[in-house]
Amino acid sequence: MEKKNETINEEELKETEDTEEENTLSEETEETIEDSNSEEVEEEKDPVELLQEKLEKEENKYLKLYAEFENYKRRSREEAERNNKYKNQSLATDLLSVLDNLERALQETGDSESFESLHKGVEMVYKDFLNKLEVNGITQIQALDEPFDPNYHQAVMAESKDGVEAGIVIEELQKGYLLKDRVIRPSMVKVSE
Repeated sequence: MEKKNETINEEELKETEDTEEENTLSEETEETIEDSNSEEVEEEKDPVELLQEKLEKEENKYLKLYAEFENYKRRSREEAERNNKYKNQSLATDLLSVLDNLERALQETGDSESFESLHKGVEMVYKDFLNKLEVNGITQIQALDEPFDPNYHQAVMAESKDGVEAGIVIEELQKGYLLKDRVIRPSMVKVSE
């Protein structure tokens, strides 16, 4: 009888093991089926996602390139404006010596009638010359009785003067000039101590 019970127990044990194996196999099969279904869904998403990622990358490249091109256009435009604004600088610098000579000629004095008429003619040329320079954006730097500014003035002498506080321009030795907003020649000045 014990043998019979043992046999029955062994058979039950085998059946239980078989059932467990079947359950495990069916679970694995279900997981495999689910995995394959999810892979199919992922495979369907992957091309779309890949295309979207690629599209985003290409859009970013396009936007960066567009921004670079706009910056290039802006820089080129600014450079052209700057070159156009200061195109007369070398001519203006060369003409300043002529202007200085006209100022020196006006400082000369004489008594004769011919000298007076010559002086008047030089003065007219000088004024006309200044007007033409101003029309082209070339102006004199105001220096006399102004506070010393190293951006516009070049101090070549210093002297103490009664009634004048320190750092004030007391004499202009050579006039300075601006082209628009750029100094083309600073004023040579004497400054109070």
